[in-house]
Amino acid sequence: MDDATRCPCLSGLPYGECCAPLHRGERTAPTAEALMRSRYSAFAVGDADYLSATWHPGTRPSSLDLDPGRRWRRLDILGTSAGGPFDDAGEVEFVATFTDDDGGRGRLHELSRFVREGGTWLYVDGDVRP
Repeated sequence: MDDATRCPCLSGLPYGECCAPLHRGERTAPTAEALMRSRYSAFAVGDADYLSATWHPGTRPSSLDLDPGRRWRRLDILGTSAGGPFDDAGEVEFVATFTDDDGGRGRLHELSRFVREGGTWLYVDGDVRP
């Protein structure tokens, strides 16, 4: 993805100013929500390495295969609980919508849990909502 293109997380910033520096390891997410947004963007751009790197080692799968036919279209943050720059844990509730190459459409509604270890936010797990 071009750095000048609008970031997939819909922050309103260009990708190069928003999630790209996190994906490239130039900086880390300051909050749980920022990590959530950057992980959504990683799904959108197909960056499985970033997703693995930001997944807590206690819950991270041994491999991660992203569906190349899935296009992530929109991220809506519904709410956060803690997860700020001075917290060590937090939750982010979101809805992410997608389309598939075969014409299918769907959405993922999740309450995600995050922890901060050694100053770095990590995704732990989440509860999928109906």
